[in-house]
Amino acid sequence: MTRSAPDDRSATPRRQHLPLRPLWLCRVCAAPWPCPVARLTLRQEYAHDRIALSIYLCAVLHDAAADLYRLNPHDGPDPAALYARFLAWAAPRDDPQVRGGSSGAGRGPRRAGSH
Repeated sequence: MTRSAPDDRSATPRRQHLPLRPLWLCRVCAAPWPCPVARLTLRQEYAHDRIALSIYLCAVLHDAAADLYRLNPHDGPDPAALYARFLAWAAPRDDPQVRGGSSGAGRGPRRAGSH
């Protein structure tokens, strides 16, 4: 049996959840960018290169911090909030180094001359 009408969902082009600069809100849903849909899309796009995703997000964070500070220099953006918004969500959850479970965990940084 064939369908007489095309599926409306496949015919309707999806709008990309991109940032509206300098406000850094999503152009589609008006949530702070990267919105949940943008995060899922970015994870899919960079599924095989998480380092490239982190580099991209660092560059975007830099641009967003500059834009948001320019919009409101007296109450500039909170660095911790920007980190959580742009980078924290992208860290691989199964990476032992992110959780501190690598073979060098618990040893703290080495100082020059220490063995």
